[in-house]
Amino acid sequence: MKKWIRSLVIGERRYFDSWTEYRQVMLSGQFGLIALSALLFFVIVDIIRQHYITLPIFAVGITLIILSIRFHREGRHCLANSILYISLIVIIYLFTSSESPANGGIVFFIPIAIGSFASFDYKHRKLAMMVSGFSCFMFMAATFFDFHLLPWRDYSPQQMEFNMLIYFVVALPASLITIYMLIRLNHRNAKQLLESNTLLKKSNEELDRFVYSTSHDLRAPLASVLGLINISENAENVTDLKKYLGMMKGRVHALESFIKDITDYSRNNRTEINSASINVQQLATEIWESLKYSQKAENIHFEMDFPSELIIESDPHRLQMILTNLISNAIRYHDTRKAHRYVRLSCKRTDKSFVLSVQDNGQGIAPEYHTKIFQMFFRANENSIGSGLGLYIVNEAIAKLSGQLQLQSEPSQGSTFTVKLPVA
Repeated sequence: MKKWIRSLVIGERRYFDSWTEYRQVMLSGQFGLIALSALLFFVIVDIIRQHYITLPIFAVGITLIILSIRFHREGRHCLANSILYISLIVIIYLFTSSESPANGGIVFFIPIAIGSFASFDYKHRKLAMMVSGFSCFMFMAATFFDFHLLPWRDYSPQQMEFNMLIYFVVALPASLITIYMLIRLNHRNAKQLLESNTLLKKSNEELDRFVYSTSHDLRAPLASVLGLINISENAENVTDLKKYLGMMKGRVHALESFIKDITDYSRNNRTEINSASINVQQLATEIWESLKYSQKAENIHFEMDFPSELIIESDPHRLQMILTNLISNAIRYHDTRKAHRYVRLSCKRTDKSFVLSVQDNGQGIAPEYHTKIFQMFFRANENSIGSGLGLYIVNEAIAKLSGQLQLQSEPSQGSTFTVKLPVA
């Protein structure tokens, strides 16, 4: 029902950058649908009572409400709100001015005034005040001035009680929906402000650590290369020179890897989620092909435990980032004492999620580090290799995809990282 109303009011493929604007448009649309239902109901009642003179007014009102919904679908929300509320005010005035105030029809001016404030955005607040003021003015005119365009209508006490009941049943839900929307908007805005403050605090803390650590980790390889250049200048034989060049190459590769981690970190924070169909075997094969020729990958077997035709829907770039970091870590921290060394990638899919796990029989991770390794720039010890960003980026990318990450690991036994992601 909710999707049907949304599709009717704003269309299936129209989206809003602001949640507040979306709720205001939906409020106006729902208000229009309630008014449309009420007018159709009163058409039936007046036909039964044989009050045919009111039918053209109802027809015009129904046409204007439909027109306002059409303008909402075209994105012309201010014009749609103006047509909806002004036409309802005029229609209500025409009927309430031609009958006794005791009949109860004047209660409709209240939800109209409230709805106009709730439906117009802040940029059009003056227009909202004008529409609300117009509603109050027409209420005063219908109540205290003896002027009416329609013939005066007298009702029996029973009919007046029935009319008052109907007016109350229609006006109360319209008022409650409007007030509920306003409360929900305020709650949502307060919640977003709190979340924004939390994210801002987190970003500031990460920025401080980022600036400090990157300045050190970028300068250290450069300083090392400069030192090796000075030494190589005084090298007396080719063997020593090749040795120093090899060390420089290692430092440059370390710097390149660190810059790649920084780039991945930035992309994960700034790029939107882009869902696509992914062949898991093809992706895993590409990742292993890019890693298997590294020196530490020698004699490590890469195993894939899932059907070759398995297709999942997710963000290709982020999924590649996650698997690359987990597999490269498994290679980097393998256990050279073991004869059979492996990295095993498993994948299972359900209707609502898919689960990826990267398992190895490497060095393992001590329990006291299970939560710390996902922190920015954390290194378990001085001998740890890498930037300290890899697992942090993995954790952040999984959070971006609304997933979960679990770790099972024991020293000397190996590690298993399990990633659970929702089906896009």
